[in-house]
Amino acid sequence: MKSCTQCRQENRDDARFCHQCGAPFALEARAATSATEQDAPQTDTELLKAFIGPNADRYLETFKKFSGPNGPQFALTWHWPAFVFEPFLWFLYRKMYVYALIYAIGPAMAFYITQDLSADIVWRVIAGGSANYIYFWHAKEQLAKIKSERATGGETREQLLGELGGVQPYVVWVGVGLLVLKIGLVVAMFKEGPPDGPKGPPAKPHPASLTHV
Repeated sequence: MKSCTQCRQENRDDARFCHQCGAPFALEARAATSATEQDAPQTDTELLKAFIGPNADRYLETFKKFSGPNGPQFALTWHWPAFVFEPFLWFLYRKMYVYALIYAIGPAMAFYITQDLSADIVWRVIAGGSANYIYFWHAKEQLAKIKSERATGGETREQLLGELGGVQPYVVWVGVGLLVLKIGLVVAMFKEGPPDGPKGPPAKPHPASLTHV
């Protein structure tokens, strides 16, 4: 049952007019649908901007570099946040969970195997040079899901844009916490100083005893 907005009379769900005052339900439905469609992003560019969220214009300008005459192609760009901060945090911030996992485990494994601190720098350089291109493909794939009939069944486009796109603000606080932790560890190391070594000059070897025949 649905209530008439004019006289509050209860009517059947499939009724097009109120059986008491004659007010049309179809016009109300069309008006609500038109308002929803007008508010929703329509073009691919509008959808992409809504999906990206913060800094959308800058990303759209960068994404143009990946469009070639034969389709999408890699172009070297640079992403400072992915390089300067922990790369896995940036991927997590942009909801790219697989890459966040890769960049959380990869540098740690590389350091464990090589025992070389420069391994982390290598991973950061890779992230800085490829982050824009990875995000470009991530956005294309997620928008294809959002626009597909199967993905939109039971959910509005705006809901899917909010779930799959945008950012996760809590990651910023995770990054701040990790930075404070790192600074605390460095300060503690300086306070403790280098590990204690042997005190005093090394002992001189005793001359070998001579055996007289």
